[in-house]
Amino acid sequence: MNTRYFLSTIMLAAFALTVFTAFVPRGAGDPWLVPDKYKKMKNPVASDKASIDLGKSLYVKHCKSCHGTKGLGDGTKAAQLKTKCGNFSTADFQGQSDGSLLFKISEGRDDMPSFKKKIPDQSDIWAVVNYMRTLKK
Repeated sequence: MNTRYFLSTIMLAAFALTVFTAFVPRGAGDPWLVPDKYKKMKNPVASDKASIDLGKSLYVKHCKSCHGTKGLGDGTKAAQLKTKCGNFSTADFQGQSDGSLLFKISEGRDDMPSFKKKIPDQSDIWAVVNYMRTLKK
């Protein structure tokens, strides 16, 4: 009888922990897992004035409201989000591969929406990545 009570208590505690963690928002420090396929991807779009200008126009339209004009994570909507917006000017951010950024923009997570339907041409997302590279300190 004690063993049954003990197992029931353990199972209930595990269930409660699972439910609780499902509703706890992730913070900016939580790792964003990127498949190796994307980590190794090279940007096929040249980082020239045309692609950076295109990337900037798409950034202003789709990203600025949360990530801010300079990519500091201080956009007008940032305070309303459960998760922190990334700061694109940091060495940690800039140290990510272009393919990792493409994955994150395309797929999204938590408050960050997926942009693969809003920006369906992958070369346009690569242009956004090129623009994001200009936001370093």
